[in-house]
Formats: sequence, structure tokens, C-alpha cells
Amino acid sequence: MERPLLVYTTFPDAEMALAVGEALVRLRLAACVNVLPGMRSVYAWKGAVERADEVVALIKSREALAEPLSAALKERHPYETPIILHLPVVGADPDTAAWIAEETDQAPFSG
Repeated sequence: MERPLLVYTTFPDAEMALAVGEALVRLRLAACVNVLPGMRSVYAWKGAVERADEVVALIKSREALAEPLSAALKERHPYETPIILHLPVVGADPDTAAWIAEETDQAPFSG
């Protein structure tokens, strides 16, 4: 069975993360997107040190969808340079892996 893939990204707020997450699930590029609010970030950007309130989104998908998932995420993301990190999954519960594969292996959801 194909290995799951976990994708880490950040958004400026929960509503944007949920909207993009729902689009990815409807496109069947992701089985689930977890949005974790309340993060404070300190980062380097264009020669300056910045601070921002952000949310984390953890996207559960599978390795074969890494590129189309990244493309769809970039297309919908509000940041000029979104953070998109592919975190390979070394192991997964077989039922979890099967669920991710099933939910990302068909035509997009309608409605």
C-alpha cells in the first residue's frame, strides 16, 4: 500500500485554512486537514525579522499526490511564498493508511 504523506503549512487565520482545507478534501487531494489555531511565529522575511499570529494546517494525503496537492495549495494560498513541507510518514496504522488511500483515490466530491 502506498505510504501516507503529511504536509505542514501555515495560514494567517483559521477561516482561510479551513476554506483551503475543504477545497483540498473536496478535490480528494487530502483525506483530512487539521487546523491548529493560536500559533505565534517569528520568521525571517526579505531581510527583516517578522512576528505574526498564524494557524498550522496539517494535511493528510498520500505520497503520489505530493505534487498536485502542492500545486492546488499554492494556487489557493494567500501568502506570496507559502510554507509547504512534505513530511514523509515512516509508519502508519494500516486502517489509517487505508482510510487515507480510500479518501484520496476517487473523483472529486460534488456539491
